[in-house]
Amino acid sequence: MTSMTRKEPVSRPQLPQEERLETIADLLLARLGDEHPGLLDGDRSWTWDEVVRESAARAAWAEALRDPAKPFHIGVLLENHPEFIFWLGAGALAGATIVGINSTRSGEYLEQEVRHTELQLVVTDAAGEQLLDGLDIGVAPERFLRIDDTTYDAQVAAHRVEPTRKPEIDASTQLLLLFTSGTTGASKAARVGQGRLVGLGYQNTAKYDITRKDISYCSMPLFHGNAVMGLWAPTLTVGGTVALTRKFSASRFIDECRAYRATYFTYVGKAIGYVLGTPARDDDADTHLTHGFGTEASPEDRSRFKERFGATLLESYGSSEGAGMVALDPDAPTSALGRPAHDGVRIVNPETREQCAVAELDEHGRVLNAEVAVGEMVNTTGAAAFEGYWKNPEADAERVRHGWFWTGDLGFIDKDGLIYFAGRSGDWIRVDSENISALLTERVLRRHEGILLAAAFAVPDPRAGDQVMAAIEIPETTRFEDLDLGAFLAQQTDLGTKGAPRFVRVSHALPSTGSNKLRKKEIQLDGWRTTDPVYAWVGRGEPTYSLMTEDDKHALIAEFDANGRRRFLP
Repeated sequence: MTSMTRKEPVSRPQLPQEERLETIADLLLARLGDEHPGLLDGDRSWTWDEVVRESAARAAWAEALRDPAKPFHIGVLLENHPEFIFWLGAGALAGATIVGINSTRSGEYLEQEVRHTELQLVVTDAAGEQLLDGLDIGVAPERFLRIDDTTYDAQVAAHRVEPTRKPEIDASTQLLLLFTSGTTGASKAARVGQGRLVGLGYQNTAKYDITRKDISYCSMPLFHGNAVMGLWAPTLTVGGTVALTRKFSASRFIDECRAYRATYFTYVGKAIGYVLGTPARDDDADTHLTHGFGTEASPEDRSRFKERFGATLLESYGSSEGAGMVALDPDAPTSALGRPAHDGVRIVNPETREQCAVAELDEHGRVLNAEVAVGEMVNTTGAAAFEGYWKNPEADAERVRHGWFWTGDLGFIDKDGLIYFAGRSGDWIRVDSENISALLTERVLRRHEGILLAAAFAVPDPRAGDQVMAAIEIPETTRFEDLDLGAFLAQQTDLGTKGAPRFVRVSHALPSTGSNKLRKKEIQLDGWRTTDPVYAWVGRGEPTYSLMTEDDKHALIAEFDANGRRRFLP
């Protein structure tokens, strides 16, 4: 990508708050005549007016192909191509639902996931068509619209119309089916209406300080809520500029941000770890980046990113199913999410629904009374806003119980009223009758400059309770022995003796989802019976790790057998 020249735009004022619109279709139509750059893709650019008109042509094409007897669902199987943006707009203007198909899925899993969403059309390219070849997804080959087909552009041109608003579209009109990331189990298709996405657009422009002057670099996949809710919708809301890259690349990240003169971006923790793992350069801070929004970046990584690249990472909490539970607090410690956004946000015991005790923290931020302070994050007023999953009543019932919205995530609140993320429902490990935070172990491991990614989780102990295991990803050029991990962990005063992992899986490429999150459930099920090298803590005192052999693993299994605990092995 080369550095690009930009003509001075003919600006249209940012929509004032009192003119708040109700649908994504309204937001798009409000951009007609707007000559401000709306979309950048390498050296190509489209004004907002052009983006809306391209979307309208595809909406008319989809309408012409629509089967009124079926749900108006359109699958998009593309990398972050401009066509993905145009079809998001087309869905909004046509009143259709866009289903982003995860290109990292394959085989039976992909077939079941896509077929479940009852698509009428699939927008894809040759690579996507090949991925779907042989799968029964319920869409005939002639209803695939291939963007690299020689007739594609002519079909778009043939359906160019003046963009207008369909009267039946309102805030409840479903725009997206967003598959959850599937980090802890099978993914589900979360329903997202135009009204909720508009609300997130307005909310996130304020929360993450996104303005018309911002150029929003989109490297997270557009089939996931991170990019759509955290970047596309708010950038559309203020009439800023979306800058695309086909997919995330740590080695290209800063160069592309610099070429686009990007100011804002979204991320997940894994991506930040990879960017920080690239060799440092003298010109690292020579960018226009000011801030980014995401989740699961450790406090240490956020500090390193700010120091190296000059941009602030705004860590928050949200999901495809719901958001708006946490308000950022600039004065909060980096380990806190912020403050509960309203009185309905609580930390409760999932069995009794009683509010948990105020967390007592030591000087390192560890919870001293985890038994009574750590509970599930709920929104007692959020059930009405939850739009549900597509044809999955069991999953709906798991999220909405007793009229409350249950996140499935753990948290705690300290004496100052600050709320903290404590991991997923399985992220607390019972070691010697003491609760250990997997999240803390992960954060400590990520402090090591030689570790790109880390996941900590429980594995069963052959006698009683659990043991802590970790999976780490290190660069291809690094050996486990180079980390001197035992000595490093011994120096971390906030970890505690029981928080250090008893087993460490070492990989150069841990399994991850299409949205760049680790497949933690899969990693946990593998445990120490993985084909990757696993090192075990031997002896007592300072952690000292030795490579496990197959004989060591058989001996450990025999220990489970001897204690009648074989059933605890996955």
